[in-house]
Amino acid sequence: MTSSAHVDRFVVDHLPPPDQWPELLFDLPQLRYPERLNCAGEILDKAIDERGWGNRVALRGPAGTLSYRELRAQANRIARVLVEDMGLQPGNRVLLHAPNSAEMAACWFAILKAGGIVVATMPLLRAKELGDIVDKARISHALCAAALRDELESAQRNHPELAQVRYIGAAEGNLETWLQNKADDFVNVATAATDPALIAFTSGTTGRPKGCVHFHRDVMTITDCFPRAVLHPEPDDIFAGISPLAFTYGLGGLLLFPLRYGASAIIGLQSSIDDLLQAIETHRATITFAVPTGYRMALSRCADYDLSSLRKCVSAGEPLPPSTRHDWKQATGIDLIDGIGSTEMLHIFIAAGGSEIRPGTIGKALPGYRAAILDAAGRPLPPGAVGRLAIKGPTGCRYLDDPRQGDYVHNGWNLTGDAGLLDTDGYFHYRSRTDDMIVSAGNNIGGPEIEEALLHHPAVAECAVIGVADAKRGQIIKAFVVTRAGIAGDERLAAELQAHVKHELAPYKYPRAIEFRDALPRTESGKLQRFKLRHEASSLTPAAPHAVVQPEGWQRPRGFSNGMSARGHYVSIAGQVGWDSQHRFRSSHFTTQARQALENVAEIVRAAGGRPEHIARLTWYITDKREYLAQAKELGAAYREVMGTNYPPMTVVQVAALIEDDAKVEIEATAILPDA
Repeated sequence: MTSSAHVDRFVVDHLPPPDQWPELLFDLPQLRYPERLNCAGEILDKAIDERGWGNRVALRGPAGTLSYRELRAQANRIARVLVEDMGLQPGNRVLLHAPNSAEMAACWFAILKAGGIVVATMPLLRAKELGDIVDKARISHALCAAALRDELESAQRNHPELAQVRYIGAAEGNLETWLQNKADDFVNVATAATDPALIAFTSGTTGRPKGCVHFHRDVMTITDCFPRAVLHPEPDDIFAGISPLAFTYGLGGLLLFPLRYGASAIIGLQSSIDDLLQAIETHRATITFAVPTGYRMALSRCADYDLSSLRKCVSAGEPLPPSTRHDWKQATGIDLIDGIGSTEMLHIFIAAGGSEIRPGTIGKALPGYRAAILDAAGRPLPPGAVGRLAIKGPTGCRYLDDPRQGDYVHNGWNLTGDAGLLDTDGYFHYRSRTDDMIVSAGNNIGGPEIEEALLHHPAVAECAVIGVADAKRGQIIKAFVVTRAGIAGDERLAAELQAHVKHELAPYKYPRAIEFRDALPRTESGKLQRFKLRHEASSLTPAAPHAVVQPEGWQRPRGFSNGMSARGHYVSIAGQVGWDSQHRFRSSHFTTQARQALENVAEIVRAAGGRPEHIARLTWYITDKREYLAQAKELGAAYREVMGTNYPPMTVVQVAALIEDDAKVEIEATAILPDA
């Protein structure tokens, strides 16, 4: 392996062990990059020095245009500030906290030119969230928009390791002031192709974000896969979108892809659909990148704008309802290019465009990637069978110091968290997220199928479907509905929607509960956060009649209750270890095994008709107290993710060994379920 150019090796040293990496494939000739590679130089410098695009427009928007040459000059000056004034060493992490703008794009390239690692963050993050990222990635430097200064300074007070900060457009600490006397040339750090280039934190659709590490080689890979195979951009194309550059879907679609192919991008738009539509009309954009919700919101407005310049529209980030695809084609004459990707894989890995588009499917694995459908034991399933989507390719998951690596990578495959099937032609048919699958009265039901049926009703603007606990059926289907303007959400409409779903789908799939909302929880990138709805529904559902009991005068318990009183029927859960459903240990990591054991306990409770909050006592048998204490923070996070905020009395016992030789922890439990 080529020696790293990074002096600061924190990220390299906190990657997962190589045996936990996915299998990487480099079958395509264009993916065989040199051992020394700086992706900023490859994309930006070569566009000017080798391809002759220096005078072409690179970025355009409300503030005017910037040529490739002007963008490089600005990036070079910022790189000089980073190195000469802020003391950046290769391998240091740099927080990039700003809305989309030409300045942010220049900063992104500058960090990589200087050998730093980009950690771009969503503009709406608050101080605590920024602090968590600073702590996780050990960030020492930051470039921040002046408008976001207050939250970053608040985070900085609790994280003094973030010592070097410059603000874009500020009166004090102004980056522009430092740039005034800087030369516009810079010698890029000769990074290895396998040096980390960015850490992308997941956008929070499932709760705790994870830091995904991607190399300089990975950045080049995504520019040479999806665009080349499906999008086919041309130098005169103008890209448009409002997805943040901190969202890797937006990073590719609004910066990397256009600049790799000599095109330009509209940047600096406000995050509203009307701004996007107006920009398409004003700048005569030809290619858009948006999430499905964005296209659906645009449908009611697109007749007010001239969108005739558009020739291709890309949808990804969340499932694309067939009705949205159909309605967009009716309104614009354009077939949406659907794609599925992930932060862990960096960008899209399944898609179809042009004549390859097949309604009802997302597409096929891109050249360079392989897709499979696996069962719960990790075995390949035949065409037509529903299971877990698994991917191999030139990119893959490498979490920064996170025990959840073993949840995403198994036997070399990246397990994306999506459920569906592959047909005999290799097209992927999406069913749901694996954690969104609803099990009601023994039936496996995909929430997106019900959402699509609801969206066919003229009163529904948006909706989300989850499963909520039910003593008799295990789970029932609950729909959260946002109505169209001027339509009241009431009992009459709820009954009408239930009848509508019964008419479109098998009757057992209708939502037995409907709640009307003004809005649904979404990330800044537009992804629906169903986990928030599930957590809220769980917290509002009456649990077993538990009451904390402790003798008068005792100190309040630390974390766990001293005692608990409950009435109902008793469920005893025998010792659970970190087996999966096929009695296999997927990891030797203590926290990963504990998390699996907790999930097994919770699954038994659910099978009995209860929920984790009905657990009244836990007993942990561990083989190493030091390992348990050293991972207390990780264990606490895993516990809360599986069990929520239920803290029953708990005992921890150290033993010499467990019956299962590979087990590091065994958990017994008692649950009290309310009588029906």
